Amino acid sequence: MPYLGLGLHVVVAVLFAIHAVRSGQDRYWLIILFMFPLLGSVVYALAIWLPEQRHSPQARALQRGVRQVIDPERELRLARAAFDDSPTTDSRMRLGDALLDCGRASEAIPHYQAALRGIHADDPDIQVKLARAQLESGHASEARELLDRLIAARPDYRSLDGHLTYARAVAATGERDKAREEFETLVGYSSSYEAVACYVEQLLEWDETAQATEVGEAALARAGRLPGYARKLQKPYLVRIRQALKRVPAIA
Repeated sequence: MPYLGLGLHVVVAVLFAIHAVRSGQDRYWLIILFMFPLLGSVVYALAIWLPEQRHSPQARALQRGVRQVIDPERELRLARAAFDDSPTTDSRMRLGDALLDCGRASEAIPHYQAALRGIHADDPDIQVKLARAQLESGHASEARELLDRLIAARPDYRSLDGHLTYARAVAATGERDKAREEFETLVGYSSSYEAVACYVEQLLEWDETAQATEVGEAALARAGRLPGYARKLQKPYLVRIRQALKRVPAIA
């Protein structure tokens, strides 16, 4: 057993040595790690590896996720305080976004509408956010009309969020064929699996279980070939797809 422990210390030291070389650390770390495998590994982990991990994209994403679970309205409070201190268009947009993310879309609408006044009256990004807030608050017709006007005025404008909001709004207003066309176009070009999740959920709402299964399983198969970091980014949407497919009745 002592030999096993010593071997483990050496393996950890070797891994940290590889990290030190790849990340361009000073060479004295190699001496420390190999002369004192256990103590050197502890020092290296505390001095170099852990601080680096805290600032990695994955660590920041995890921290955001933890904060969201522990205090889901933290960003809303901060955004409201920032707006109260300085009611600029940027702070108003931040507040609208925070309200929308907290599921309070109807409260976000007046902020987006106010942001569209003056020099930002024709801002397509704000119009897309307003349309999504309208859709999320149950005003699908208004959302679609707003986006139809935007499409007519700015045919060159491209927005994945806008296209997804439009597809959902068209579905909500009852035009199944057009909504299907929009969703299939989205699924065809988007690298995000959010469009697939929304499409699968919509197909199930239409009772088109066979098509929902085909689209969902094909997406999950593609996701299985993604690099690990990409799957992590898409995880919320992949979970939605799996949950949706669980609602498909089993064939007897």
